[in-house]
Parts: sequence; structure tokens; C-alpha cells
Amino acid sequence: MNGAESLVRTLVAGGIQACFANPGTSEIHIVAALDQVTEMRCVLGLFEGVVTGAADGYARMAEKPACTLLHLGPGLGNGLANLHNASRAQVPIVNLVGQHATYHLRYDTPLTSDIEAIARPYSKWLRTSRASSEIDRDAADAIVAARTAPGQIATLIVPADVAWSEGGSIAPIPALSQPPLPTAEAVERAAAMLRSGLRTAILITGNALYGKGLVTAGRIAAATGAKLLTPYPLTRLQRGAGLPRVDRVQYVLEPAIDQFKEFRQLILVGAQAPVAYFAYPGKSSVFTSPECAIHTLANPGEDYIGALDGLAAAMSIRSEELTLEKAERPPMPTGEISLPGLAAAVGTLLPENTIVVDESMTSGRGLMATTKGAPPHDWLTNTGGSIGIALPLAVGAAVACPDRRVLCLSADGSGMYTPQALWTMAREGLNVTIVVFANHDYAVLKREFSYLGVGSPGARAAAMFEIGRPDLDWTLLAKGMGVPGIRVNSLDAFGKALQAGLEGEGPTLIEVPL
Repeated sequence: MNGAESLVRTLVAGGIQACFANPGTSEIHIVAALDQVTEMRCVLGLFEGVVTGAADGYARMAEKPACTLLHLGPGLGNGLANLHNASRAQVPIVNLVGQHATYHLRYDTPLTSDIEAIARPYSKWLRTSRASSEIDRDAADAIVAARTAPGQIATLIVPADVAWSEGGSIAPIPALSQPPLPTAEAVERAAAMLRSGLRTAILITGNALYGKGLVTAGRIAAATGAKLLTPYPLTRLQRGAGLPRVDRVQYVLEPAIDQFKEFRQLILVGAQAPVAYFAYPGKSSVFTSPECAIHTLANPGEDYIGALDGLAAAMSIRSEELTLEKAERPPMPTGEISLPGLAAAVGTLLPENTIVVDESMTSGRGLMATTKGAPPHDWLTNTGGSIGIALPLAVGAAVACPDRRVLCLSADGSGMYTPQALWTMAREGLNVTIVVFANHDYAVLKREFSYLGVGSPGARAAAMFEIGRPDLDWTLLAKGMGVPGIRVNSLDAFGKALQAGLEGEGPTLIEVPL
């Protein structure tokens, strides 16, 4: 077999079953191999930012990597913003990036670039294949690297002649190493902090936010009175009625400082101590008070669930009693559109087992409060701050979990970074309901402008924050890419459209003018 087929068959043998792709000439032999290896699902994206964001969403829900297929340096470059987000999410992804044939590089043709330099900032593992006889081993190594805890991006660059040359084989996949447990000293220090009686918060991330990890964290909180928190940029949180409550750290500086002022101790499980996204003149960047002792129970890449199990054992917590969210929903709102009303409608109608992808920005600040008592669901957010991830993330989550409904909540400004994802949703028939909050503003930047102490924006500055002249028409954008769309002008109409979308088949879009 040739190198391309060797590559794809090794990926499939290593458990990679989805390829999000935007290929070009240099990747043709890999595309041909994908055609031969039917175990690999191929999903086309019309922009590389959709491809990389979808691979992120897939990994968050499948708990294993997908691969991307990107065209040379420019294609990889187009996908970097959402690779930045994926690197912050600490999810496993295997990037396949085509390269010119090795003997063709000397001609310095227009698409020639330093692909390794482009890949390096977001690739924890990076290699260029040198021969078709070695590419199977390269693929196996990439899988192991991507799946190394807590999850990371591995990039394999494939020259065209390596792909088309014969001599390939299928490499065995080495056993994955288990993430290390934290030290006994780290566990005992955390236990001593919880025994002290001082007000304590536990800031958790990764797989401690769902499944067994969440249950164990809930048991510890119930037994000790500690508060469970997740960073604002969370990868995946399982929440809702019947589950332990985990509060999200606030985004805005003053509310976040207020959120932490009661705590004299903070225990970190895979997370960093909370700080502001940006610096502000004359203001602290740190959320915790100077009197708050901070201790790392588990570093990134260590065994978070094992750390929580060890902490529960050290404190002799054996009770299965948990403090759980109550099943309660807000009443269905009616009347004129308002942000509290929209949040209440989502809380009223959210079905059990929904995957919520949230990049609603300023319009969605009330959503988590109104959905806390809804049936159990997963919540995914932007982890790296590079906007334009919601629609691609929803694609990947829907491909990973075809039996679940995905609700994608997007601001209009961030949605315009990757609207091509709508086409992929339509083509794949994905069960995604998209709500676009259309305030025709980069509203968060208006707030940041005033917050930085430079007064009110003048006409020229204000124009940089306003998405108008002309106003976007999301219903027409969706229709042009094969997704049915509707614009609603009341809470009654929004509730009706949202329920229809959540109960229907395939993608649908709801534009909410604000």
C-alpha cells in the first residue's frame, strides 16, 4: 500500500474514526485513501477554522481525537484561531497537513511556506514524515501524543511524494500511559485544608467536571462544605437537575473578585489560579484575596479523578450523599423580547441530554442561571477567547453524538467568523438548533472601551464596534447554506421556534433581533 493508505489505516486502527477536512492538491492521495477506508467518516468544511473547531467539539464529547486534513501552510494558518482554542481546551487532535513533494520544494512555488513554524505554537508534538515506510509509525506516535493527558494537539506534516509512494504498512498503536496521580503530600495538604474549617473553594476542570469525577467532587463538597467552581473558559461541564452544582467563575473583574472574597483557601484540580482575561489600569488582575492560600492538588496532565478519589479517601468520605441541583424550570415567558426572557425560555424548554454550545457573549449572561434546574445536559464554551468557535464546535459535538440534540447559542459578531459551518451542518444533516443573538454590536468591546478609562467612544471608534450598515440577515445567510431559518420578534414566537427546532430533524436557525 502507499503511504497515504498506510497513514489512514493506522489512524483507524488507533481509534480515530472522524476526519474533518479541507484538502487541496497536495493531499489528493490522502483523500483517495479516505475513499478506500470506509471506517473513517469524512466531514468537509468550507473553511479551515470550521475544520479545526469541529475537531475540538468532537474531542470534547467523544473523549478521543478526530483528525483534521489541511492544505499546506496557508490552510493550517486559516485554522489556527480555533487550534488556539483547542489547545486551551486541552483536547486531543491529530492534524494532518499536506506538504509539497520533497523534490518540489526547491522551486519555491507560491504555496511554499514553513509549515513547521506555523504549526509549532499550538502543537505539543510535531513531525514531518520522511518516507512511506515510516508514516505508519509517525501516525501511531501522533495518536499517542494527542492522547497523552490531559489531551493535546499533534501535527503530522505529509509530503505529497511520501503519500503516493509505495511501501507503507499499518503500525501497532503503543499502549497509552495512564496520567500520574498527584503526590501523597499534595493530597494530604488538600485534606488538611478542608479539615481546617476555613471557607474553601475547589476549582476543577477537565474530566472532573462530568461523570465519575463530578460525582466524587460533589461528595467532597457535600461532606466538607467546600464550594465547587469551574474556570470561566470551561471545556465541558455536566450540569442540571440531579447533579452536583458547580458554579462558573465570573468573567467581569469586579464580580469575579466579589465571588472569591469569602474564600480563605483555594484547591486547584487541573486548573490555574483565576485571573482576569485582560489587564486594566490601576486594577488587580487576580481574583483571589491576598489572604487566600492556594494549593494545587492536581497539575494539568495528572489524574484528576484519581486525585479526587484520593482526597475523598484521605478524609474518609464514604457517604454517597450529595447536594444536588433541584429540578425546577422558570415559567415560560411571553411578550416583548428581552435578555432575561430569552434565558428563561431556554431554561423552560431545554431537553434532557442536550449538548449546549455557548458563545452568546454579552447576550447570554443569564443563561446558566435559568438552566441550572433543567434536565441533565452538557455545556461547552470558548476556552481560548478567540471568537468564532460556536458553530464549528456544534458541528463536532453533533458528529460525535448523533443521538443527542445540540443547541448552539451564538452572538452575531462571533458567528460571522465561521458561518460556513452552517453548510456543513446542512450537508451532514446534523441535529443542531442555532440561536443567533443579533444585537448588531461587538457589545463586549463597547463595555471594555469604557472600562479602560478612555471615556465614551467617538463616532470613528464606535463604528469599529457596530455591526451594521448593512445589518446582517442571518435567515438569508442560513438559507443560502441549506439551513432553514426564522427571525422572531417576540418571546412567544421564540419559544415556539425553539421548541420546534429542538424537536425537529436536521439543523435549524433562529435569529433573535436585539
